[in-house]
Amino acid sequence: MSEIRVYGAGLAGCEAAWQAANRGVKVTLYEMKPQKFTPAHHNTNFAELVCSNSLRSDELSNAIGVLKAELRAMGSLIMEAADNNRVAAGSALAVDRERFSAYITDRIRSHPNITVVEEECTAIPEEGITVVATGPLTSDDMADYIERELGAGLHFYDAAAPIVDFESIDMSKAFFASRYDKGDADYINCPMSEAEYRAFYEALVTAEEAALKEFDAKYQKLEVFEGCMPVEVMAKRGYDTLTFGPMKPVGIANPKTGETYFAVVQLRRENAEGTMYNIVGFQTHLTFGEQRRVFRMIPGLENAEFLRYGVMHRNTYLNSPQLLNPDYSLRQRPSVFFAGQMTGVEGYIESTSSGFVAGISAAYRALGKETPSFTRETVIGSLAHYVAGNISVSGKFQPMNANFGIVAPLEKKVKGPKKFRNEALGARAIAKAEAFINENPIMKEE
Repeated sequence: MSEIRVYGAGLAGCEAAWQAANRGVKVTLYEMKPQKFTPAHHNTNFAELVCSNSLRSDELSNAIGVLKAELRAMGSLIMEAADNNRVAAGSALAVDRERFSAYITDRIRSHPNITVVEEECTAIPEEGITVVATGPLTSDDMADYIERELGAGLHFYDAAAPIVDFESIDMSKAFFASRYDKGDADYINCPMSEAEYRAFYEALVTAEEAALKEFDAKYQKLEVFEGCMPVEVMAKRGYDTLTFGPMKPVGIANPKTGETYFAVVQLRRENAEGTMYNIVGFQTHLTFGEQRRVFRMIPGLENAEFLRYGVMHRNTYLNSPQLLNPDYSLRQRPSVFFAGQMTGVEGYIESTSSGFVAGISAAYRALGKETPSFTRETVIGSLAHYVAGNISVSGKFQPMNANFGIVAPLEKKVKGPKKFRNEALGARAIAKAEAFINENPIMKEE
């Protein structure tokens, strides 16, 4: 029977292992936990969510919502786990992170074609087929190997938001409402007057940032990704920046009084029981003491109990346009595939997408078949093609979230609001994904 190796049991690695195993390929999945943890990981389960518990929008007028639909249609394990462990979050898909990870761990460990080895990998063997999905926090030895062999010297910093105990939130000041008047009233809203915002802003931009951890110390300049920017960095771009970002008050009114506000901080449910909430968009690199001081200035959070403080860590990614094919295989060694954020896709579902393509492609190669081509008319395919060949006008490759800007344009222009065009792009993408399954017999799981 054909065999492959998968390094890393994060979202991408688990998806890759699952897809290959479901095509009759024997998979050995290597995961260094619990023998060794990265600075951002603490749970022994697979597919640990280290930042937000939100998988973002589920709407089909949004590229990330369409990507989820494509993955669902193709039998994604990560989407199966998300749908079975979701928590209320309006039009977004959010999950109970503990149950989500436990679900995936159980499914992987119980699969007859997957063998799990708890061991750190520090090099890629010359022989055999390997999917490397060791993540943006790849261990030092493996990172050094990749950098030495491939030249993966790029990096940026990613940040996670704090989580607070629901019982410690003052609901006489805060209130439940939807997010920007979309979906159900699943978000806790902490409103601010202009005077309250001004005081909070001044405290935030002058607060002390945490020292870099030892593994980050050699990097003098923080290169933050625009999609996961620390709130204090965002604030320093201008006084009004937050009110057009995570503290945007548009579409939010107090359901009891109808009152609107200068700024609003929103909190999203973190677990199914609703005992924990994370502060949306408040990824941060402030010291724990400063987080406690500054974030307790938010109305309703004066006595907040922080169950987890925000943290910041380094993400490392390949110079993929020079290294990878659209099936995520190495140009110089087609038997080696990469998957996850280290390829330059950014986000949980995007990482899952790369793992899906890498896993399917590795299975094809193990079975002696030509790897499939995922069309740019799908979001899955557009991400793969972006990673394999897109360098910005600055000459620098940048990580990318799913978006309709990288999807192949429609043949005919759609009249009306932009939403109509997006919905048409989404409908075409889902149809193409379903056609791909029908045109490729191996896509039918054994």
